[in-house]
Amino acid sequence: MTTLTIDLPDNIAKQAQDAGLLTPEALAQLLKDAVRRQAGRRLLDAAQRIQAAGIPPMSDEEIVAEVKAIRAERRARQSRAGNAGRS
Repeated sequence: MTTLTIDLPDNIAKQAQDAGLLTPEALAQLLKDAVRRQAGRRLLDAAQRIQAAGIPPMSDEEIVAEVKAIRAERRARQSRAGNAGRS
């Protein structure tokens, strides 16, 4: 568990308190929502950059192949790291 201390203008703190937004649960939900929105914006930004670059979209089959390749590479790295500790 992480403890946060924040400084807010008094009027914002009062409005947030009155709205029930300064509870640990409410703050956790606000941060969770903000992180999700930020990830969505980054995804949309990347999609716009890909479109602007003229990169054709990948087919479902190409996406599946890429995911499988990355997973296989990750398993191989983990295997090598596990075997290195046994030497």
